[in-house]
Amino acid sequence: METAMILNSVHESSLRNRRQRGFTLVEVLMSMVVITVGLVTLLGAFSVAMTATQMAKQDMVAKQLAQEAMESIVTARETANVTWPQILNSGGAGAGIFVPGFQPIRKAGADGVIGTADDAADVMETVQDPGPDGIVGTPDDPPPTPLNNFQRQIVIAPTGTGDLRTVTITVQYTPARGGVRSYVLSGMISQYR
Repeated sequence: METAMILNSVHESSLRNRRQRGFTLVEVLMSMVVITVGLVTLLGAFSVAMTATQMAKQDMVAKQLAQEAMESIVTARETANVTWPQILNSGGAGAGIFVPGFQPIRKAGADGVIGTADDAADVMETVQDPGPDGIVGTPDDPPPTPLNNFQRQIVIAPTGTGDLRTVTITVQYTPARGGVRSYVLSGMISQYR
């Protein structure tokens, strides 16, 4: 009986040692591979998120530039700064004042209308980002960023009637990752206020 108890005790001791062995080298290496793949995937997701955030900011700037140009045209008509025959592209049959083709984003000239020949040739539009405090216009703001990679085209075309014109404003820019992106704003303007 004592022999059976000793054998039983030795058998239990070896089972306990097998259960308390820990992880094998293969198990540790496999877990490291799984964790590494997960971390690399997570870093890729952060990269995609950063790119999307930057693209969203540039898309917003393009949209604002197009809306600014449309508002400038409508305001010029409303305030009678320009006459109805002048609300066309220059170089055509009429007396239009809006420069055709893609132009750099410059501040409005003396007439106050964006996209005309008198726009400030040496003054680029800029975007002001907030500083660390998150408020624009405080001393910690970084220097304004010029909109060098943006261009705007204003196309004003007559419709079948003499008192209505289509206005198509296209803002295009080159994002940091390459390629060209565009934002198009279309509308109509009437000679009547």
